[in-house]
Amino acid sequence: MSQPRLHPGQGTTRLTALLGRQASKRSLERTRWVLMGLFTLNGLMFSSWLARIPTVRDTLDLTTGQLGVVLLAGSIGSLATATVSGILVTRYGGKIGLYLSTAGFALAYVLLGLGPALGSVPVLAVGIFLIGVSFSIGNVPLNVETAAVERRMGRTVLPQFHAAFSIGAVLGSLVGAAASHLEVSLLVQFAVTALVGTLWRLAAVPHAVLDSVPVRERVAVVDIDAGTPAPPARARGGVRSALDAWREPRTLLIGVVIMAAALSEGSANDWLALAVVDGFERTEAVGAVVFGVFVGAMTLVRLLGTRLIDRLGRVPVLRASGVVSLVGLLLFGFAPTLELATLGVVGWGFGAALAVPLGIAAASDDPMRAAGRVAVVSTFSSVASLGAPPLLGLAAESMGARHALVLITVAMVASVLLSRSVTPLLTSHGPATVRAGAPSPT
Repeated sequence: MSQPRLHPGQGTTRLTALLGRQASKRSLERTRWVLMGLFTLNGLMFSSWLARIPTVRDTLDLTTGQLGVVLLAGSIGSLATATVSGILVTRYGGKIGLYLSTAGFALAYVLLGLGPALGSVPVLAVGIFLIGVSFSIGNVPLNVETAAVERRMGRTVLPQFHAAFSIGAVLGSLVGAAASHLEVSLLVQFAVTALVGTLWRLAAVPHAVLDSVPVRERVAVVDIDAGTPAPPARARGGVRSALDAWREPRTLLIGVVIMAAALSEGSANDWLALAVVDGFERTEAVGAVVFGVFVGAMTLVRLLGTRLIDRLGRVPVLRASGVVSLVGLLLFGFAPTLELATLGVVGWGFGAALAVPLGIAAASDDPMRAAGRVAVVSTFSSVASLGAPPLLGLAAESMGARHALVLITVAMVASVLLSRSVTPLLTSHGPATVRAGAPSPT
């Protein structure tokens, strides 16, 4: 039987298309692992700083309440730039945001070391403020890009990026514990952290952006990747869409869910090690290890929870997460022994693992509006961080840090009640994500 004849150039066209798809797949995989690396770096840097908070407190002779006020500087910085970061990324693209974040982190960590070395609380506060600013500016493009990777892969993978953050945080807590045990000065530790972080980010940023391109390029990106060009007027109105997200009820409810999740995870970041040190009269190294247990529990669920989300859907998983986290925190707060309290920390970490990734995925369902919506929900996260340190610090003065942490169970209940807000959204470009309850595509 004769073989079908190809028209002149047809074979070349097919080969070109095949090579293009293979190149696109390789580019997607490279971006995925670059983003994994950046999330890991963020976790490592943050956790290595958080593990040394007791040393910072003792070096500067701060009370628990005063420490809470100083930690407030980071939340103020994050809140001050949350909305601006959405507009910045929408108009100028994610690379600009990531480069600005890189410079801010470098300066911030140098100041974190200089403050205690000089005995200066204001220098420390400026460093913490810059951490908040830098995190807020870099957070929007990172989350938009991870959601873009998830859409292109056609299955839930976003929690894996947050798992990478958790892995970095485990490593960072171990680095902090080791530095504390070896009596490494804060200035040396944080100067090295600043150098490593800067070099890592400068190498990674050029390969980290798929969706968060400047607004003038937005139509071309949608045309190539989704096959459906966006209306020119909508693309040109990117900044306005970033602000319009503040009037969307669904986005605001997702923001409340994110706020509850940030309050849970952030309170553990700020106070868990200290609660173990003060509540059970243990060393700073033991407090850092218990914090590492919390982060390790989150990491495990973030790695294994993607199939659970694809099978059960976002809403049931968010509800179950809130209940498990609630029970774990209550056990930690009222357990008579450190061993039993640590078991509660495991449950707390299990429950806290998926709430933020689920909220970010829901806010990023529509790629054309993702940057503005992620900025909005990030603002809610900043509000939680703004209120929690001083309020928990004041509560800790009267009831101890361990019992003060129990107060955030109220936020966990709110997250359970508002869980339906993360239901996947269908956009004009087709399904924005894997439908809740649908099996994972093969």
